[in-house]
Amino acid sequence: MSKEFTFAIKSICFDEDYRPSDNTRITTNFANLARGESRQENLCNTFRMIDNRFNALAHWDNPNGDRYTVKLEIISVEMNIDGESSGNALPLIEILKTNIVDRKTNERIDGIVGNNFSSYVRDYDFSVLLLEHAKNQPEFSTPDNFGGLHGKLFKCFVNSDTYKDHFNKPPVICLSVSSSKTYHRTENRHPVLGVEYQQDEYSLTDEYFKKMGLKVRYFMPPNSAAPLAFYFAGDLLGDYTNLELISTISTMDTFQKIYRPEIYNANSPAGKSYRPSLKHQDYSLTRIVYDREERSRLAIEQGRFVEENFIKPYQASLEQWSVNYAL
Repeated sequence: MSKEFTFAIKSICFDEDYRPSDNTRITTNFANLARGESRQENLCNTFRMIDNRFNALAHWDNPNGDRYTVKLEIISVEMNIDGESSGNALPLIEILKTNIVDRKTNERIDGIVGNNFSSYVRDYDFSVLLLEHAKNQPEFSTPDNFGGLHGKLFKCFVNSDTYKDHFNKPPVICLSVSSSKTYHRTENRHPVLGVEYQQDEYSLTDEYFKKMGLKVRYFMPPNSAAPLAFYFAGDLLGDYTNLELISTISTMDTFQKIYRPEIYNANSPAGKSYRPSLKHQDYSLTRIVYDREERSRLAIEQGRFVEENFIKPYQASLEQWSVNYAL
């Protein structure tokens, strides 16, 4: 591949009026909430939960618990495969950008970019490549250099002029903790992030994100049911303000209550030693309709899309680019 990849960013407001396009391959977590008979109610309830969570955490100088509201943008990243705007762009990733509106001062404050993370190449790695590899293995293993290409593509984007022109700080991705690992509560507490948890061994997702240049720490914010996994490049506690961190917590804690109520809407919080389980029965459902089976099915479809339109046609060039990529 003789030219470097170039990236293009598209932004759309994720609000009560958001409707996923029928002809766009779009992150199913967002589209899932915004379809069907419950579309309007789903979205209104989701944003209300986010605002309530934000104000509960940002309680200082906020006596009525309504000072702030969070505005979300869906950030879609496309990559031009030949380095030019040829109309042959690959939908690479989708992330969320949080913005905070202070009703007291009428100020709009930048939040954090990242939060939710959807990646077409990641869908290919986990839902196509890993599943195919596992068919012929007597015990669990991963393919050689699993996640290597995806990690370099992500770092290439974050280090690009396109990213730097749009965002002032590195991304923070906030995901569920792994149901295959046990987490242990520490004595370390942060006023916003809450109590820190640690584990003895990284999960497959942790290792995958490490190849993206991201470290991980696990915190259970005040009044949460379980710790969240925060993936970041610099200093999670030092690089971001409390309001920025709260915007991520309130957004992703809400989404996880919807996506994984067995873990994040459990009726009792995580203890000193905690192993999450999607088979946990003592939990409450939100009033928001979410089709988890559709999310899994479409991850495979998106993975196949990438395989046919990106991996196979450009395999030799991608391998050469990956070998030569220095970051």
